[in-house]
Amino acid sequence: MSLFLRSYNSISEIPKTTWNTAFADGGPCLSHAFLQCLENSHSVGEDTGWQPYHLAWFKDGDIIALMPGYKKLHSYGEYIFDHSWADAYRRYGLQYYPKWINAIPFTPVTQQRLGIVPNKGVEMDVLMSALTEFIAAQNLSSAHCLFLNQTEIDTLNTTEWAHRTSVQFEWYNQQYTDFAEYLSALTARRRRSIKKERKSIAKQLVRIEHKFADTLTQCDMDLFYQCYQITYLKRSGHKGYLTQAFFEDLFATCHENILLVIAYQDEQPIASAFYLYDNNVLYGRYWGALKDVSGLHFECCYYQGIEFAIEQGIERFNPGTQGEHKILRGFAPITCHSLHYLVEPHMHKAVQDFVERERPAIEQYRKECETLLPFNQDNS
Repeated sequence: MSLFLRSYNSISEIPKTTWNTAFADGGPCLSHAFLQCLENSHSVGEDTGWQPYHLAWFKDGDIIALMPGYKKLHSYGEYIFDHSWADAYRRYGLQYYPKWINAIPFTPVTQQRLGIVPNKGVEMDVLMSALTEFIAAQNLSSAHCLFLNQTEIDTLNTTEWAHRTSVQFEWYNQQYTDFAEYLSALTARRRRSIKKERKSIAKQLVRIEHKFADTLTQCDMDLFYQCYQITYLKRSGHKGYLTQAFFEDLFATCHENILLVIAYQDEQPIASAFYLYDNNVLYGRYWGALKDVSGLHFECCYYQGIEFAIEQGIERFNPGTQGEHKILRGFAPITCHSLHYLVEPHMHKAVQDFVERERPAIEQYRKECETLLPFNQDNS
């Protein structure tokens, strides 16, 4: 039987064991349970512009590969910005939406994006070629694989696709025994600055507490969601993409992967930061505060994360997208990768030309950021 592709409008239609086996290295955000929470809570769905459209490759009646995917009616919540491409389509009288993206909604972190079922003898390039044919047959304008990991980029033949790069910042654990040892790797100036920031938190009578599944209460969850909404209201004028039901489902089904950091002042909760983690990576996802306290964002979102990663022996800490201020706190610039295929040949060529011209500037920016890292020369 020849290879064929099938789409699914819900993750529940794909066997959980098959999915989790294919994405064994994908982290908590690629688990079947996480994607199910998004759908069950209506954080994604037709009325959100994120229609689940997961793909499975079949051969001889068996699933051999999988991709999480969504049919998109807009370009919000992706963090790889293509609004100018959509505008170009509009100017030429073409429809850019719906498009298809291979991504985790509202989660701009590099992870596995193509799940291969073990022992099936799959050629990745064959899968990707079948994908471009499928996208055209479904009358979708384009396909976008966002935040692929380095192995996928190294393995795939990307000549058919426009390869775009971007920059994020991550912290790496050099087998530090504690936060003090981490600070010793920094320049004296940065050590003093970070110590001053952390002492300021204590002087303002702020206490930090870590909450896990066995200690989380409904009040903790309500506080976090209030903080989450406040952050989005300040930044974007709306209350956030994710519903409260999503977080409550997540706390119930993925509790072993959740860390909630809560800050108290005068024993009243004033801020919260939400993390996901596994054995290898800590993901800083959401943060918010009911009260402005100088330095509290750095404490809850960076220093508490670093301390937790050291305590747990976690190798890498991704604190979220953007933010050059992370560099001076030891977060190194990394290159992120995305692949784009536009069905209309002239538009595809234009996008390929654009990303090829853009890439050297992105790499130069990454190198310039690298020079600002605050490590001692012996630790660089």
